[in-house]
Amino acid sequence: QVQLVESGGGLVQAGGSLRLSCAASGSIVSISGMAWYRQAPRKQRDLVADITSAGTTNYADYVKGRFTISRDNAKKTVYLQMNDLKPEDTAVYYCLAKSVQPAGSMLRRDYWGQGTQVTVSS
Repeated sequence: QVQLVESGGGLVQAGGSLRLSCAASGSIVSISGMAWYRQAPRKQRDLVADITSAGTTNYADYVKGRFTISRDNAKKTVYLQMNDLKPEDTAVYYCLAKSVQPAGSMLRRDYWGQGTQVTVSS
């Protein structure tokens, strides 16, 4: 059974930093891309950043220069370093593992984490 476990959320003042982690567990052959999304109250879930298995990254315009996504393929973990946080960054942050192939299966599918709350006070 593949699971994604996120950690690192919390409450921080504007201008502060947080580092989110998301670890994939279970018997996994391979993971393609990994990504972070966020969803504020009464808003849709939006892409924050993603990273390919080769390390190519992509960021939403509103986090460029402030957030950095990285991954450790050996640990099946993706990170999101968030600096210079703003109140508008307040949201639940979700991790996505794309095109995951579990051991013993030829079928690939996407998996979501349960979400971690990030609250930025002004």
